[in-house]
Formats: sequence, C-alpha cells, structure tokens
Amino acid sequence: MRTRFRSRMVVVAKVLALAALFVGTPCAYAGQQISPAGSSKEPDSYRVSVDVNLVLLHATVLDPKGRFVPDLCEQDFEVYEDGVLQRIQLLRREDIPVTVGLVVDHSRSMRPRLAEVAAAARSFVQSSNPEDEMFVVNFNEKVSRGLPAGIQFSNSSAELEQAIGEAAADGMTALYDAIAKSLEQLQDSNREKKVLIVISDGDDTASVQSRDQVMKMAERSGTIIYTVGLFDPDDPDANPGVLRRLARATGGEAYFPGQLNEVVSVCERIARDIRNQYILGYVSTNPARDGSYRSIRVLVRAPDRGKLTVRTRSGYTAGDEPRPGKGDDAK
Repeated sequence: MRTRFRSRMVVVAKVLALAALFVGTPCAYAGQQISPAGSSKEPDSYRVSVDVNLVLLHATVLDPKGRFVPDLCEQDFEVYEDGVLQRIQLLRREDIPVTVGLVVDHSRSMRPRLAEVAAAARSFVQSSNPEDEMFVVNFNEKVSRGLPAGIQFSNSSAELEQAIGEAAADGMTALYDAIAKSLEQLQDSNREKKVLIVISDGDDTASVQSRDQVMKMAERSGTIIYTVGLFDPDDPDANPGVLRRLARATGGEAYFPGQLNEVVSVCERIARDIRNQYILGYVSTNPARDGSYRSIRVLVRAPDRGKLTVRTRSGYTAGDEPRPGKGDDAK
C-alpha cells in the first residue's frame, strides 16, 4: 500500500511539473501553445494520466462585443469548486482535433427543415478543424447511425450532409435515447475533447431513457453539448427548456434561430466556438471521491479588457470525473 501511494505521488509530481511549464510564467504560453489549424495530432505532452484526479474544464471567453478573447494568462482566471478557490495547475488554448456527434431530429415535424439542416452540417464541417472526426445520429422514435456501415467517423462534408439528408422524416421523437446513444459512440474515440450538436425542437415522446438519466450521463461524460432549437413560435410541443439545460450543464450554448436560413450561420458559430476554447485543469482541494456533486464557477478578471464572460460546465460528480480517451495516458 505504501509503495502504491509513493508511486501515485511520483505521477502527480510529474504531471504538476509539466503543468508548471505552461502556467509558471505569466503569459509564457500565450501565442505559443496554440496548435495551428489543421494540426493532425494532440501533443503527447498534453495528455493527462488516468492516475491523476485532474478536473479538466473547456472554457469559452467572450469580450463585451461577443468576440473570442485569445491571449489570457493563468492569473486572469479564478476557478471555484463549491465556492472554494482552486489552484489552476494546467492552462492552454489550442485548436486541437475533436470528435463531434451531429444528433438530428427526423420526426415528422422536422420534415420541411432537413434540407437546411443538412446544408448547415456541410458548413459546420467546412468551418471546423480539418482533422476533426464526426458522426451522425438520426432519430425519430427510433435511433440510427447515419454514416454507411463500416464507417464510424468521417470528416467529409458531403458524406455527413448525405447522412442527414437521406434519412426519412416521420414518426415521433426519442430525443433522450438519441443523446444516450451518441454519448456511447463518443467513447469509441480517443480524442480528449468531445462535442455533441443536437438539432431538435426539444420534445420527447418516445424515449426509454428519462431526461434526468441523460443529464447525468452528459455531466459524467465531460462532453460539451450545443443545442439548436428549431420550432414554430406557437408550437405546443416545443421544449426549449431542456435544450437550454443540456447546454448550460455541459458548457455549451443553446441557439434558437428565428429564421430557418439562420441555421447555417449558427453551426458556423459553433465551429468557431469549439476552436477557440481554453482548457483549465485543477486538482480539487476536496479529495473525497464520494459521489457528491461539485458545482464549478469560473471567473475572468482582466481589467484592461472590459467585462469578460466565461462559459464552461457547471459541475461534476466526484468519483465519476471523465478521463481522456483510449490510449491517452501521460507519456
């Protein structure tokens, strides 16, 4: 037991020493640790050992005009867990390849909207990192994978657009089952950063999974969920609340375009958001892995930048903290 504890401490020390390379000097990393667009690999030096209880946060920072803020330093951030200030031990901003699931409602009410949604998917792919890997999950009362058999992920805009556009729109809506299946498929990826984009009216009339079950799955997975609500203003079945809740809990954003032709620009905005996020890491001052929910709040204080806003996930369950994908142990 004593040997195992000593080994664990050695691993912790190595990772914290590595983190110090990036946050030990004010702004030392700024402009230097940003991987160029199209970079095909996630640097091995950034991978985090599964033996370390490092809580990772993906954070979007915007200035008062809604523009991304690209060059903040470690001292500009404050991270609180259950109201207790935490020590930031890892900070980076880079455009690394991610895994994205496009989760598209194909119930009867979506029939007139699918051509625009397929076009938006094409624009999203074209605005994303060329090395991203993506998949499609289509759903009505049944949930199915959109890509051809044998193709798990793709970065082809034509292939992904076809996967959405060729599926028939009919029947009821199993939104929660579709999100659950998509979260499961994300686990087949070895990418550190995972995203879902859910396009639906938010209604659910056919799922086996409950809303609360899916919320817990999403929070435990560490996946960022963006939602796009498409419905008529007087639609009695629309449920924008669940779309907002999914996005808010996971650090994503909920969008409700007023016009159908705005879906393309919304998806382009999501692609830019994904590519302009900070990653923060800290080891909680509360070491208990007791299954309790820990709330997270991140503040940014940079007086010369005006009032900045930051968006990240709202918390995690201790003991269920997601780990990097397969093969992501520290080198």
